[in-house]
Amino acid sequence: MTAQKFRKKPIEIEAAQWDGTIDGATPVLDWIRANDGTAYLHRECGQGDSHLLIRTLEGDMIAQSQDWIIRGVQGEFYPCKPDIFAATYEAVSGGAA
Repeated sequence: MTAQKFRKKPIEIEAAQWDGTIDGATPVLDWIRANDGTAYLHRECGQGDSHLLIRTLEGDMIAQSQDWIIRGVQGEFYPCKPDIFAATYEAVSGGAA
């Protein structure tokens, strides 16, 4: 096998960063649900802080405080850690969706 190099295609996505608060969860959950996604707020479920549970194409995933929630090219939602998001995405000029 010979490994090949690939580059991500330049695509635009929508994303919102959750601040980790219960009040901050409301607009994120509303956005996900308004776009046919499924997500719930779990308040201090024995794991410490509250988190969001997001139904993804790969199963349920947890979003924690400061994670970005991404709406992908197929309309799917999934969480992304801030460092990965910063390394992968940059703002689009006129970036309000």
